[in-house]
Amino acid sequence: MSTFELSKEYIEHINALIASEDTETLRQEMEGLYPPDVSRILDELEAEPAKFLLSQLDSKLGAEILAGLERSVRKDFLKIFTSEEIARYVNLLDSDDAVDLLNDQPIKVREEVIALLEDREQARFILDLMHYDENVAGGLMQKELVKANINWTVNQCIEEIRKQAEDVQKVYTVYVVDDNNILKGRLSLKKIVLAHKNTKIESLYDQDMIYVETYRPAEEVAELMQRYDLEAIPVVNVQGRLLGKITIDDIVDVITEQASSDTKAMAGLTGDVEEDDTIWKQTRARLPWLLVGMIGGMLAAKFIGLFEADLAVVPAMAAFIPIIGSMGGNVGIQTSSIILQSLADKSAIGESLGLRLARMSMVALLNSLIISTIVFGFNMLMGNGIYLAVVVSLALIAVIFLASFMGTLTPILLDKLGINPAVASGPFITTANDLIGYGVYFGIAHILLKL
Repeated sequence: MSTFELSKEYIEHINALIASEDTETLRQEMEGLYPPDVSRILDELEAEPAKFLLSQLDSKLGAEILAGLERSVRKDFLKIFTSEEIARYVNLLDSDDAVDLLNDQPIKVREEVIALLEDREQARFILDLMHYDENVAGGLMQKELVKANINWTVNQCIEEIRKQAEDVQKVYTVYVVDDNNILKGRLSLKKIVLAHKNTKIESLYDQDMIYVETYRPAEEVAELMQRYDLEAIPVVNVQGRLLGKITIDDIVDVITEQASSDTKAMAGLTGDVEEDDTIWKQTRARLPWLLVGMIGGMLAAKFIGLFEADLAVVPAMAAFIPIIGSMGGNVGIQTSSIILQSLADKSAIGESLGLRLARMSMVALLNSLIISTIVFGFNMLMGNGIYLAVVVSLALIAVIFLASFMGTLTPILLDKLGINPAVASGPFITTANDLIGYGVYFGIAHILLKL
């Protein structure tokens, strides 16, 4: 099957079919499309036409489509559904997806939907999961899984798998527990198939297994699953009892949201904002850091004004103000980006601050010598004089060192304080390094003028 391409013409075609209530053609159009493709179509339709289209599809498919919608889109979309209609789809969702959907609904709707669920085990699963914050392992897990008692035989295990697997879409592994539901290990399907039917599970299961407690942060779970290349990871409580599992699709969502959040923070955007949000919401998200940049620019202008006498003596110094500012900002962002990456993937865990600063100093030294040499040669070639060449080159060396220092130290300190270190990048470091760079530049010029 070829990749689905969504176009304006196709949306107009679907709208026309909905307007004419051509249900047969609508079903044919949706036949063969993956749920995420249909979710993209619904995202482009108005609420009522989207609901009509969803109503023409199989309920199981409709549940998958709802689960794949963007949360903000789904929240608005479900406002036109009754609690009975929502319950029909929630009945068919995995418990973690059902909780994500219901957590976005008003409390009244949430309680009505849970009361209407035909599958009471599903209702119990949902109530259990709603106790957890969505940013911890307990909030990410789903209750549906396949488990076997350590005292069973392979034959008993197979019979139980057949029963349990009816509620589980994908069986990644069989988790082994004792009589108190304490997680003991895991059992691969291959071992079950190859073993004799009377063999005890106790002699087959693998005790070496990665698991997480319910209170572990989502970022920690994502890091574990990436490090050990896991498709699923079991979740236990503080007593070690097996409660659920987290699958790779939920972790991909966590990683994507984290990357999006860090990118926006680095760009100076506060809060969760999208291109199609209201003008006022976008303005509020952008304005705080723009104001920081504006204040920084005004301070820089005032700072430069203090050195008007020096500029009057050597007017050519003004031409190099942009390169001093941009070099400090660029070096700071480059350095902080590398530090952010190491903080995110834990690649530099255990390294002392001194070692990091020493490495940064060597890199800054090499970069500053190369850049300052090039600029010095340019000044001499252009006939700007030895004084200006020396001032600009020395300033660049100092600016690159200081910007590297700030780019290294600021994210580390923010991380230690429990603040998202991504906010150290973008507007903050750029503005700070502009001020530092101008101060160094004119300070060196002022000192040399007196010599």
